[in-house]
Amino acid sequence: MKRITLLLIAALAVVTTQAATVGKAAYIKAHPRYAGNNYQAYPDSVLPALTPAPDGYTPFFLDHYGRHGSRWLINPKQYSRPVDALMKARDAGKLTERGRQVFTTLCDVLEASDKRLGELSDIGAEQHQRIARRMVANFPEIFYDADATVRARSTVVIRCILSMQNEVDQIAALCPALPIATDASLAEMYYMNYSDPVVKPVRKQARPALEPYRDKWLRSKTMLKKLFTDVGWAERNIDLPTFTSDLWSVAANMQSHHAFEKTDLLDIFGDDLYNLWRYENASWYITSGNTPLTGGRVPYMEANLLRSLIEDADHAISHGSTGASLRFGHESVLLPLVCLMNVNGMGYSTSDLETLDRYWTCADVFPMAGNLQLVFYRNAAGDILVKALLNEREATLPLTPVTGPYYRWADVRNHYLRLLADVPATPAPIE
Repeated sequence: MKRITLLLIAALAVVTTQAATVGKAAYIKAHPRYAGNNYQAYPDSVLPALTPAPDGYTPFFLDHYGRHGSRWLINPKQYSRPVDALMKARDAGKLTERGRQVFTTLCDVLEASDKRLGELSDIGAEQHQRIARRMVANFPEIFYDADATVRARSTVVIRCILSMQNEVDQIAALCPALPIATDASLAEMYYMNYSDPVVKPVRKQARPALEPYRDKWLRSKTMLKKLFTDVGWAERNIDLPTFTSDLWSVAANMQSHHAFEKTDLLDIFGDDLYNLWRYENASWYITSGNTPLTGGRVPYMEANLLRSLIEDADHAISHGSTGASLRFGHESVLLPLVCLMNVNGMGYSTSDLETLDRYWTCADVFPMAGNLQLVFYRNAAGDILVKALLNEREATLPLTPVTGPYYRWADVRNHYLRLLADVPATPAPIE
């Protein structure tokens, strides 16, 4: 009887994981732009209502780290290499009609990207304007308080500075009496975008685990048939994994620009888009996740940032302050921070990249303009609660809530301080 029970449990686990795989593949088929992972435009067309605070509690402080908005690609070769490959095929007479259309579109995008690499796009600016308006609307008690102040900081990268400026300009327009201080300095990089010397070698050590999936997942037979009249020629004459990855990047990032957002190139991958997404998801897991492949070390690169979040909250609480601490940076910071804090279970640990996508998905964390907000509430007795919002959606923390999405700040604070207890603090630069 015991053996039968164990077999039933095992069978149920298989069915459950298979259902998760089918569900994700179906979702990507229905929402192909989601497969863009970190190129995905901020998904704010429909946002869920927020759970009201418990009786007697009022929001007074907002702690935040946000990624810059939609941008141009950073690596110029991602634009130029697909054009060169398709030009080679065109000259050899190997392009289909669809292939010639894609080639023309890629040439247009390449030309438009000139001197724009890595810059904030028009859509990226609008994303932060909308986030700011909702932030004020969701928490008027914070931003309209007569004694409130806002401190905004950015990394020294221009797309992040402009993201910050778009957001604070909207806040200032809605709250003209609100004092807002902005800054972008190398002096703040030790926690805003820390270059951890330990992380690079452990990531390099883990990369071989991803290699078996490069040829397996970065090949799209659907794409080859749509673009080339002679698939065999393409396989012999083009570096297909690199071509596929570059083409996917350009196609996924089209949603970052008003000029190209209605031009769909993702359709050329068909159902293979799921595997392209899986590869990128696994790659980001190695570079940011809590995996034994890196000894679980990578998320701790954001220890300084987590301490900054705690310190700013402590200061607001101890001084009875009202306001917000806004930070603007990169997905390469936001994702490991969320993994370190285990928001929504993103601290998941595994060495199995084959099944990773059933349990861990980076696309839910760091779309363009992705952000983590910690909203603090207090009552007349001075009791403090905190709620986490990931991309403006209520999120879970690895503790037991008081009610709904609301956690006791003392419990949350103690949990994260214990987590950081053995991680040496990187001192701030001497001014």
